[in-house]
Amino acid sequence: MTATCPIDFYGATPAGPSVFAPAVEQRWLMQYLPLVKRIVRQLSLQANQVLDREDMEQIGMMGLLEGLRRYGEPDEQFGKFASLRIRGAILDELRRQDWRPRQVRQQAHKVRDAIRDLSRQLGHEPSDEEIKAHTGLDEKEYQDFLCADSSEAIESLDELLQSGHEHFPDTAELFEERLIKERVLAQALARLDERERLVLTLYYQHELSLKEIALVLEVSDARVCQLSKQAIAKACRFLTERSQ
Repeated sequence: MTATCPIDFYGATPAGPSVFAPAVEQRWLMQYLPLVKRIVRQLSLQANQVLDREDMEQIGMMGLLEGLRRYGEPDEQFGKFASLRIRGAILDELRRQDWRPRQVRQQAHKVRDAIRDLSRQLGHEPSDEEIKAHTGLDEKEYQDFLCADSSEAIESLDELLQSGHEHFPDTAELFEERLIKERVLAQALARLDERERLVLTLYYQHELSLKEIALVLEVSDARVCQLSKQAIAKACRFLTERSQ
């Protein structure tokens, strides 16, 4: 992608006028371009059948530009805020394109229902082998399901993390809001076991892809998908309870 931002992708217009001179805005965008590229690398496993990397980077830059115009002068906290905006922009476009066909989603729901039924029958969390025997899935189909299921869970957590950022108060209130958000997220992570916490930390703070996390932990891609799904389910449950 050429460095020609701000860009107009799919006719979209960044929210709000720029508070920066064009040259200053361009400099900030180029400074945070590596963040866009890292997030695109993260999401490529979920999106590569719908969007190529160049398109994803353009959409991510639009999210970055919108975040920059809403946030104002970047500080040490801007990277975390921008990450949510970039991820949100890409995921919104994936949903717009219905990137996961209805038939695939329905199949995933059926498998999840079957796993819940099996858990009730057995009285415990079924093993991978028990799930495959019960559902009739072969190894590849089961791994595909785990990664698709994990991707849906990541989307759900992203939506929760992004909620509450639509309105930005004055500087003092914004700083306090950020502190509260950090504290809540820390509390959510504290409820996870060590390996689950590590998976989310590597994914969200170090921007590693699930494949890269599998290499770090020396486990299979499918196992990382399982761990991320478990961790995200716990974090989402905690964040949802806090918002009620």
